[in-house]
Amino acid sequence: MKKKYIVLCILVIISATVFLADRFFPSPFLAQIFTTLIWITALFTALSIVFEEVIRRNVTDSRSRYTATKVISVIELVLISAAIALIWVSDIQALMVFFGIIGAGIAIALQDVFKNVAGSLTILLTGVYGVGDRIEIEGRYGDVMDVGIMNTTLMEIREWVAGDQPTGRLIIIPNGQIISASVQNFTKDHSFLWDEIQIPVTNDSDWRRAVALLIGIARQETEEIAIIAEKEIERIGERFFLPKKDITPAVYITLTDNWILLSVRFVTYARERRVVRSRLHQLIIEAFEEEKGIEIASESYSVQLTDRR
Repeated sequence: MKKKYIVLCILVIISATVFLADRFFPSPFLAQIFTTLIWITALFTALSIVFEEVIRRNVTDSRSRYTATKVISVIELVLISAAIALIWVSDIQALMVFFGIIGAGIAIALQDVFKNVAGSLTILLTGVYGVGDRIEIEGRYGDVMDVGIMNTTLMEIREWVAGDQPTGRLIIIPNGQIISASVQNFTKDHSFLWDEIQIPVTNDSDWRRAVALLIGIARQETEEIAIIAEKEIERIGERFFLPKKDITPAVYITLTDNWILLSVRFVTYARERRVVRSRLHQLIIEAFEEEKGIEIASESYSVQLTDRR
């Protein structure tokens, strides 16, 4: 900030010097220089000192403050260029050409900035996602922590951590990506997801009993979220075309070469997927251990040794 006050003092001194020179040696050229310096000094004072000081006092987030100061610097450059052009260029046609060249240069140099600003406006106006939503964009998953002017900050999930849990890394995504990339929002209009776990049982197991146990466990553990999910589906159906969905747990049977595969489908909270899966696996193992006619299948290999002596 001290540097900016020094620059301001230099501008004031130069302006005063030119003003005195014009008084003693009147000249249209000196008058134009003086007018130019007055406009530059006024814009510099208003934007680089006064406005940035207001932002520094009222914006606490360092990233947002940095972005705002960068935007101000761009606006300041544009306004100073426009002021200089209006003072020194008398031909309207030449002035329009000048502004066209300046505008094209700025558009090319700052195309990513404009794209990100347009993306942030799209996010704001369409509500494609907001702070607190769990989203996926361009293969990156996370919970939205902040939506800034230029970027969106996510708390990363997945990667080397299983079960949709955080890794601790922050992902900075340029807002312009939503213009050309698809966004998957896990929690925008509802708080639940459908999930599945697969349990293989041996071919000689009592698979009917296993199915009954699985449905009973899933219903007991997902009863609360099932009620909420049913209400949320009704609410979503008022806004979109959404056929009636069955949210009660179900078990699907697949016969394979090695075992009978039982797939349990159930609803769960989007943010508690791993916890619910762990709880269901624990209850299923405990229930199967108490049943003599049910055995969890696994791959096994038979190794036969031959004596060649």
